[in-house]
Amino acid sequence: MAQEFVETKLRGDKVTIFLKQSYCVTAKEVLSTYTFKAGHLEFIDITGRRDMSSLQDYFLEITAARTECVGGCSDVTELNESGKLEGMLQSIGALQ
Repeated sequence: MAQEFVETKLRGDKVTIFLKQSYCVTAKEVLSTYTFKAGHLEFIDITGRRDMSSLQDYFLEITAARTECVGGCSDVTELNESGKLEGMLQSIGALQ
């Protein structure tokens, strides 16, 4: 179920952030500095969902296995500070 939900939200030219409480505020702030094409950035709050634990297990699985998935706030911040994030966003066609 968690995998199906996540897979319906992912698309190769889109950035999807799954938020848990306030832990992703910094990632949201970092991404807000970029100008995305309409429909290419989505925030989904998973706080309080019955399947939140299953979702987090699945996120751990895919972020460890697929390079196009970034693991968390610290990853987003690190990629931004190194200058790699903008290139990643441009390469998938998400930016204007």
